[in-house]
Amino acid sequence: MAQTAQQPFGIDFGGTGIKGAPVDLAAGDFAAERVRIKTPDPSTPDRVAKVFVELLAQFPDCTGAVGVTVPGVVRHGVVRSAANIDDSWLGTDADRLFTEATGREVHVVNDADAAGFAEVRYGAAKGRSGLVIVTTLGTGIGSAMVHDGVLVPNSELGHLEIEGHDAESRAANSAREREDLSWEHWAKRLTTYYRTLEKLFSPELFVVGGGVSKSSAEFLPLLDLDTEIVPAALRNKAGVVGAALYASEGGG
Repeated sequence: MAQTAQQPFGIDFGGTGIKGAPVDLAAGDFAAERVRIKTPDPSTPDRVAKVFVELLAQFPDCTGAVGVTVPGVVRHGVVRSAANIDDSWLGTDADRLFTEATGREVHVVNDADAAGFAEVRYGAAKGRSGLVIVTTLGTGIGSAMVHDGVLVPNSELGHLEIEGHDAESRAANSAREREDLSWEHWAKRLTTYYRTLEKLFSPELFVVGGGVSKSSAEFLPLLDLDTEIVPAALRNKAGVVGAALYASEGGG
């Protein structure tokens, strides 16, 4: 995986770890071995920015644009929600903060959007036209909507109200684990969730990511849907690759 100076750099900022690598956009893969640094506690913007500087210093030959995933709504580089990160992120112009801290062109994107963007360009939805909805089933339900290759950001489809409940409170993988649900029981809840998305959006394809996608053979065949549904292909590379791709296109 040859590294060149112009390759973009992707950073996946999560609750426990901050992962980064230069990305080969032709291959949709890391151009060098990924580095992981523990997320600081508290994970305030300034402290996270220092980790980004440390991370980038390990790749001095990579000088391209930098993309960063954030677990929250991002509009024009400003973080507008902070459900699972420090409250000090709210209202932070993360693009500007990180650009000034690193001396690099930095573009921030919602974490699920980054993963979805990568799956459409390189992964399970490559070459598919129309509306593709990528969902990550984890602690919550992250979502990305991509229409003919164009990202429709900040969809937050895990927070749809279905049958009087926030959808992710019943259909996320955390709900399956918390309630010790069988695959069959969980699949019924997922069917309700994805049927609701079908009614609202009539997508061409669903892609399912998140750690539980490794076990997709256990539950995807149990879903009763009209829309094709497939497991994600990039898995834990999707955030870094998608962030770098987003930055390479000037932030979308």
